[in-house]
Amino acid sequence: MRRELLVPKLGLTMAEGMLVEWMVSPGEAFEADQGIFVIESEKAATEIAAEAGGRLIETCAEVGRTLPVGSVIGYWDDGKPDDGTAPMRSVNGANGVNDVNSHSVAAAENETAPAAKAQPDSAQRVVATPLARRLAAQRGIDLRAIRGTGPRGRIRAGDLDSIRAGSPVEPGEPVRSGDEVAVATPAGPAGRLTQPSAVEQTIARRLSESKREIPHFYLAVEAEVSRLEALRRELKASQTTIRTTINHFILAAVGRALADMPQVNRVWTDHGILNLDTTDVGMAVHTERGLAVPVLRDVASQSIHAISSASQALAERAHARRLSASDTAGGAITVSNAGMHDVTYMSSIINPGQAMILGVGSIRELFRPDAAGLPALRKEMGLVLSADHRVLDGVNALAFLKRVVGYLEQPLTLLVT
Repeated sequence: MRRELLVPKLGLTMAEGMLVEWMVSPGEAFEADQGIFVIESEKAATEIAAEAGGRLIETCAEVGRTLPVGSVIGYWDDGKPDDGTAPMRSVNGANGVNDVNSHSVAAAENETAPAAKAQPDSAQRVVATPLARRLAAQRGIDLRAIRGTGPRGRIRAGDLDSIRAGSPVEPGEPVRSGDEVAVATPAGPAGRLTQPSAVEQTIARRLSESKREIPHFYLAVEAEVSRLEALRRELKASQTTIRTTINHFILAAVGRALADMPQVNRVWTDHGILNLDTTDVGMAVHTERGLAVPVLRDVASQSIHAISSASQALAERAHARRLSASDTAGGAITVSNAGMHDVTYMSSIINPGQAMILGVGSIRELFRPDAAGLPALRKEMGLVLSADHRVLDGVNALAFLKRVVGYLEQPLTLLVT
């Protein structure tokens, strides 16, 4: 039966989305839960997966177009007999308006689309996506020399990203020389030009907007975490399934601090300042496809074990590209922990739609004078709070940060719900 593919509604405020990628070409079969296309909203790029196996009949929307929610962008055949009814809608957004599962993930950097029409001379026929053809024309690449990695050898945009630099060229002129694009600039030596992936473009655009539009200010402190490390070691020795980490305690501390100070649990919107009812906290997760920020719900009311379990589940879904749109929505603050990378401080850019982000550094051993003025070995962790000056002033932000530090320095309080 012929069925419609629609632009899904991936959130309460979503009115339109941009078609980033066709992952299946007309005539190509797909399986249940296989990605069919990618839609980018103001929040993220979202891979839309099939509810059932079938075959893509045709596409009627080009990559790069911004379309209203509910627009028909293609048709597919579910393999069932046609009973004469109207085409069925077959895309499901966050509000369940239709019926295909959606997974919030970073969109792939290569684009699949209808195969190129055969040339009269079959030896000259090149099967490539429209984006690959445009990039090849811009870079002066002969597609006949490229081996495509797509279905039936189709050349994708990503296949052009691996062209190796070769002979010198005129300033600014791209050339094909193996498997990478080489460029030369008047100011320096030749380099290699690659096309940013859809997720890289999304991250760049959103963070550029955040840095440009949100008036950031920064507060840096140290937390003495000797007790926290000792407690974490004890818990680790007694746990067999869910492993509690330092980051789980940080998430718990942030949630408790939000509950203590509801006046900072708010965000700036185009319609006014939104005061949030629950202590939701974002958790930055680095994946091979880029940065994902799933959100833990009502953290202040959760036990450490529950926070650890929920964090682990969200991180696994992020790496598996199975985050839903609702998994990444909401919250006034994100925790971005770079402690494993040997960094003292990290000043982060606020995630769009939020008001704060807490950058977490590595734990370091150093000597500080004790009450008697004698050197005492301490374990300290650097924390940097980036805050939106439109909704927070320095006094409230510092008071909030101090509460976070207080919970980390007295970690037993986080075990009591």
